[in-house]
Amino acid sequence: MTRRAWIAFATCSVLWGIPYFFIKVAVEDLPAVFVAWARIALAAAILLPVAWHQGALRGVWERRRFIAAFALIEIAGPFTLIPLGERHLSSSLAAILIAAVPLTVAILAVRFLPAERVHGARLVGLFVGLAGVVLLVGVDVAGRSDELLGALCILGATVGYAAGPMIASQTLSDLPAIAPVAGALGVSTVVLAPLAAFSLPGGGVPFKAWGSVVVLGIACTAIALVVFFVLLTEAGPSRASIITYVNPVVAVALGVAFLNESLGGASIAGLVLILAGSYVSTGGVRRAGEPRAAPSPRAGADRAPPSASAAEVTGADVR
Repeated sequence: MTRRAWIAFATCSVLWGIPYFFIKVAVEDLPAVFVAWARIALAAAILLPVAWHQGALRGVWERRRFIAAFALIEIAGPFTLIPLGERHLSSSLAAILIAAVPLTVAILAVRFLPAERVHGARLVGLFVGLAGVVLLVGVDVAGRSDELLGALCILGATVGYAAGPMIASQTLSDLPAIAPVAGALGVSTVVLAPLAAFSLPGGGVPFKAWGSVVVLGIACTAIALVVFFVLLTEAGPSRASIITYVNPVVAVALGVAFLNESLGGASIAGLVLILAGSYVSTGGVRRAGEPRAAPSPRAGADRAPPSASAAEVTGADVR
């Protein structure tokens, strides 16, 4: 990759590895739904004017139903479920469970994408990754109902992150990628506004909580998307998707270093199994020119350059 691509890769790996840390800090003092809405609203306020200025929003109204479905499944749902889950889980465990998104993609492909069904080594990889999830939930979370609820919220988010690109690739693939992304952020802002209104924070919220929301909205959502646009342009979708395997490591390191989160043997083993299984079950990283072997490792139509189509994004890698 070029020097520009490596810089974009490193930046993206950090910007999409730190949200779990800032979400954990924010939900200690702010309602989870409000955190989700504020993050989305800030990103929408930045990207919608950009999309409008580029003229990318033409044709969005005609696809409003698909944009709305994409918004609910890819953004509003997961962005709300993750803060709800982190009220009961450590940021490290949340990040490890989110790494199971490629496994969810492979599972959904069995039902909805016959051409992408896994066989042979990829099927083995799927079971290896699932074993990692079972290890985490069965050992680290077993017997604690609140943590089990949190884990289910995070796993629910993985379903949204996996299903969202499938919707986009089937219905929004001919639009500039920034169009469904900005439109979905706008729709999600409106949809979550009533829930956020009923969960407004009271007085005395510390600066660290508000600062975390600002970082989530501006850095981890809006700026991260722009940086990923650069990465996709410089390195291509297959190489760009490698960040999926780096994000959890960044998140775990932050949780252990700054939130005093402990990482036991089950967590470490689960992380290794999930990442290894995800890599194998999605066909690994392709070399330039190789045919695509599997769907995106992560929900993805909100991560592509303005010049790329939604189909190119969903073939590459969201959060």
